Amino acid sequence: MSFADLGLSPKLLEAIAAAGYENPTPIQKEAIPPALKGQDVLGIAQTGTGKTASFTLPMIERLSKGRARARMPRSLVLAPTRELAAQVAENFEKYGANHKLSMALLIGGVSFGDQDAKLTRGVDVLIATPGRLLDHFERGRLLLTGIEVMVVDEADRMLDMGFIPDIEKIFKLTPMTRQTLFFSATMPPEIQRITDQFLHQPVRVEVSRPATTADTIKQNIVRVPSKDDRQKRAVLRELIGKDDVKNGIIFCNRKSTVDVVAKSLQKHGFNARPIHGDLAQSFRTETLDKFRSDDLQFLVASDVAARGLDIPAVSHVFNFDVPIHSDDYVHRIGRTGRAGRKGAALMLVTPADGKHLDSILKTIGAKEIEELDFSEFFEANPASERPDRKGGRGDDKGGKRRSRRGERSSSERSSGERSGRNETKDAKETKEPANDQPAAEKPVDAEVDNDNAAPANKQPDEGRSSKRRRGGGDARSSRRREEAVVGLGDHVPAFLTRKVAR
Repeated sequence: MSFADLGLSPKLLEAIAAAGYENPTPIQKEAIPPALKGQDVLGIAQTGTGKTASFTLPMIERLSKGRARARMPRSLVLAPTRELAAQVAENFEKYGANHKLSMALLIGGVSFGDQDAKLTRGVDVLIATPGRLLDHFERGRLLLTGIEVMVVDEADRMLDMGFIPDIEKIFKLTPMTRQTLFFSATMPPEIQRITDQFLHQPVRVEVSRPATTADTIKQNIVRVPSKDDRQKRAVLRELIGKDDVKNGIIFCNRKSTVDVVAKSLQKHGFNARPIHGDLAQSFRTETLDKFRSDDLQFLVASDVAARGLDIPAVSHVFNFDVPIHSDDYVHRIGRTGRAGRKGAALMLVTPADGKHLDSILKTIGAKEIEELDFSEFFEANPASERPDRKGGRGDDKGGKRRSRRGERSSSERSSGERSGRNETKDAKETKEPANDQPAAEKPVDAEVDNDNAAPANKQPDEGRSSKRRRGGGDARSSRRREEAVVGLGDHVPAFLTRKVAR
């Protein structure tokens, strides 16, 4: 079957051929015909199967007739992340090259003024993230009553990011006569509830079992005997340094880990950059453009890059951290092995990751994932005895650790102790005890316990007092008292001596 058999217009077929596509994917074969008829579609397919074209092509076909009105878009596409929304916009530009359709992209990190100017002129296609869309609506700059086609892409990711209440609100702002195209890689119960509520007799298109991985991806794990992130980074450098690794995406669970891993790779001479939600949009866009154009070899990412990003030539995916949610594993490794290409996915597994690994195996329907033998590497590179502190400080600095406020490093403490001993020795040589007997050395801990029993001829230990001052101790704590204070001591506060009226 070719695209011509799906009922698309000659202008669309010409744009598809110019983009280099000849035959539709299974999800496109099943979803495009009912979408062209105006029916609601519920599409379920694994990531990387061409879901974007499944709703982009029929939308362009339907919108080719008619014109846009100011602040009243004719169609709406909701995406969970800025990167995915921008990618959908690129697909509309590619497939709509022969149609005079206007488009606006509403995402964060971009000026409200530029977006508002496009809405004022009127757009046929509005592509947005839920938060920025509602921002424009609540400012009175946008009406959704003219929506003819509404698309929700990567709905399960919307659920993970907490957008479901926003999605429900947006659905209620659109007319009941709209056509809804709803796409997701998995169908958890919450997503099923939304489809039951807002879709009208949808055509269910399911080309593969939910949460499955592509057969073109070779999956392996490396068991790391320690939770020490420095050892994990050493294993990662060993893996990405192999000759067959053309490029790759390295996924981490936390944004702070993304930054640490990216800096570590850069320090060791690898061409790597981070990408996560806390970075400026201009930096994120530049990073993705560099990665697509092969100017960047390794992309260190949070799950912001796990869904929907179409970068066809990714040779490897590395899971630096085992994903907490098993479905995220499916989406992460789906960045490789796309469009029939071969790909490889490797995951670092520590003893603490056993529960999450079992959940992944259950989700993908596998008994086990082939394990790579790294025993010789671990023998040559044992785990550090002192793991990194939270936040990754001390990374690749020769084992040096920044001391906390008020603390001294081990070298400072040892030098202070040596200095204290020398000062004590000098004091004893210059001033001998009155009874001509050498004063017995007393441990520091014993000094606190026997303050009240100190002999009259005992001189203060200058070494120990200077040691306390260097350690940040309070000078008042070193003052000796002849008697221990019990209760309030000799002074009674005045308010306790006042007579109480009865």
